[in-house]
Amino acid sequence: MGYLDADGYLYLSDRKRDMVISGGVNIYPAEIEAVTIGLEGVKDCAVFGIPDAEFGEALLMLVEPQEGRDVDPEAVRRHLAQHLAGYKVPRRIEIRHGLPREDSGKIFKRRLREPYWAAEGRRI
Repeated sequence: MGYLDADGYLYLSDRKRDMVISGGVNIYPAEIEAVTIGLEGVKDCAVFGIPDAEFGEALLMLVEPQEGRDVDPEAVRRHLAQHLAGYKVPRRIEIRHGLPREDSGKIFKRRLREPYWAAEGRRI
């Protein structure tokens, strides 16, 4: 997924399969993750959609802290609110150690997402 600027340059924002549609709005997790990675004490993070009765999907962020560091979910929320539109700030932010990774080292989002969607009868 991407967009063209006024000069015709193509910018890639995220993968279509990672896009979250919440309340009819397209949200690109990569944008939220990029803002979070710059926060002190954050090693890595993953943002993805989970089922939501009202909006279809809601944002969940899992934050992996750096070794020996603590990260406060509310501090992450405040940081995101300063840099992003309100609808892009995840409703839920959880701290997780040892996020699952693919052989390439990239976070395995599908494994993180699956338990939330298992009982929904649909897969996003």
